Amino acid sequence: MSGQPIRFFHRGAITEVSGVHPTLSVLDWLRDHARCTGTKEGCNEGDCGACTVVIGELPERTDHPAGQVRGLSLRSVNACLQFLPTLNGKALFTVEDLKTVAGAALHPVQQAMVECHGSQCGFCTPGIVMSLFADYEQYRAAGRRPDRQQIADGLSGNLCRCTGYRPILDAGERMFDLPSVQLDTAPVIAALQSLQQTGTFSYGAANRHGPAEGGGSRIDHFHAPTSLADLAALRLANPAARLLAGSTDIGLWVAKQFRDLGDIVYLGNVTELKQVETRDGELHIGAGVSLETAWRALAERWPGVAEVGLRFAGPPVRHAGTLGGNVANGSPIGDAAPVLMALDAQIELRRGDTVRRLPLQFFYVDYMRNLMQPGEFVQGLAVPLAASRRSVRAYKISKRHDCDISALCAAFAIDVDGGMVRSVRLAYGGMAAVVKRAAAAEAALVGRSWSAEAVKAAQQALVQDFQPLSDLRASADYRLQVAGNLLQRFWLETRAVDPLPAQATRVWPIRSMDSASVDTPP
Repeated sequence: MSGQPIRFFHRGAITEVSGVHPTLSVLDWLRDHARCTGTKEGCNEGDCGACTVVIGELPERTDHPAGQVRGLSLRSVNACLQFLPTLNGKALFTVEDLKTVAGAALHPVQQAMVECHGSQCGFCTPGIVMSLFADYEQYRAAGRRPDRQQIADGLSGNLCRCTGYRPILDAGERMFDLPSVQLDTAPVIAALQSLQQTGTFSYGAANRHGPAEGGGSRIDHFHAPTSLADLAALRLANPAARLLAGSTDIGLWVAKQFRDLGDIVYLGNVTELKQVETRDGELHIGAGVSLETAWRALAERWPGVAEVGLRFAGPPVRHAGTLGGNVANGSPIGDAAPVLMALDAQIELRRGDTVRRLPLQFFYVDYMRNLMQPGEFVQGLAVPLAASRRSVRAYKISKRHDCDISALCAAFAIDVDGGMVRSVRLAYGGMAAVVKRAAAAEAALVGRSWSAEAVKAAQQALVQDFQPLSDLRASADYRLQVAGNLLQRFWLETRAVDPLPAQATRVWPIRSMDSASVDTPP
C-alpha cells in the first residue's frame, strides 16, 4: 500500500481501509471484507438495483434541494459499479443501517414492505428498500409526499422478478402513513467535516496480477484532485492514467471484462467540474455534474427533453454518472449527445491551462473515436440559451420503458417564423457509428412551411443521412421507419394549427423531472 488510507463513515463510525486494490467495488468490500451481506449482487452491471446503497455527502453549492436532508446530501447508487476509493470523505449507508435509524422497531420502509407483501424471494428487497429509504428521507425533509408515479420513478432502477411492482408501490405509499422516523444527520455531518481535506487524495495498492518493470509488485494508484488546476496538472503528468467520473461505464470494464485499469485519476471531487451556471448567454454544465442534476437543469429550460431524462437509466446510475462522462464516452446510442447536439451545444476541452471549444457535432469522428488530444479532458458543455426560442423535443425508443439502452434516441429543435422553417436541428443516436445530425433531412425542411408535406420530404431524405445497422435492439428497417415516425410526431406536437398535446402522442403518462407537464413550451 502507498499513499493515504481510504476513510469514510460507515455503521456509525469512521472506517479506514488500506491494502485493497483501487478497483475493488463497494459491493465486494461490503460482502467480503465488512461482512455486511444485506447488500446483494444481482447483475453486477448496474441494471437490477439489488446492490443499491445510499451515499451521504456534505452538500455542494449546486446540489438540488430535493436531495438534501438536514445538512446532508443523499443519493442512491449501485455498489457493484463504484470503486471503494471513491468513498473517501463520504458516508455509506446500507440496509443494515436502517435498524440503527429505527431503533428496536422496523424502519417505516421495511414495515411498509412487510404490511404490503412487497417481498417474495427477498433477493432484490434490500436494494428496493434503500431506494425507498433515500426517497423517504428526502421527501420527509422537504415536507412533501410523493404521488404513486413519483414513487415508481424513484424505483425505476430496481427490478423485481417474482413480486411484481404493485405491492412495492403500495409500500412506497404506505411508508408515509407510518410513524415518522428520521436519520440523525448530526453525527454524520460531524464525521464528514472531520474527513474533509484539501489537495489531492492519493491511494495505492499492489496489483496482484501485474508485475512491475524489473520485478516485484506493481502499484496501481488512485488520485482524486479537488481543484481544476490540480486535475489538469495530474492529467499532463499521467497521460496514460484512466480518467474516472461516475464509474457507470468503467465499472463494467472491471466487473464484466476484468480489465486492468492501471492508474486512475478521479474527477468526482473537483468542485469546479460540478457547477451549473448561466453566464454570457449560455447554460454552462461542468463535466462532473451528475446526469440527474444536469438533466434537471436542461429540463427546466427545455421541458420537452424531460421524459428522456427520466428514462436515462435509473436513479442510481443517474446519481453517479456524469454528463461529461456520457459525452466523452462517445457511444452511438448514448442519450445525452443527441439532445445536446440539437441544442447546439459546444464542448470544452482542457489541456493544462489551455481550453478550447468546438461544436459537439464535430467532436465525434468514428465509432468510439473523437477529437480529444493526448492530455486533454472534458471540462464542460455550453448550451446557448438562444435555443430557448426554439421548439425542442426529445424521444427515446427502447424495448423496456425504464432503465434500458436506446434502440434509437432523437432530439429535434426547430425555429419557425411566420409559418416558415427558419432553422432546424435533427440529431439522432443509434442510427450510425456516431451520434450525428440528419443534414439532408434538415435541408429538406429549411425555407419551407412547417407542414405535413415538408415533413414527408424530410422523412424521405433520412435514407441519405443514415444506413443503420441491425442488431439485438432493432433492425435497420425498424430504425429508419421509427426515425421518420418521430419527425411526424414532432410536427404533430409543434404545428401551428391544432398542435397535439404530449399525452396524445405518448403511450405512457406524461412525466417530468418533478412529475409536471412537459407540454408547456420554454
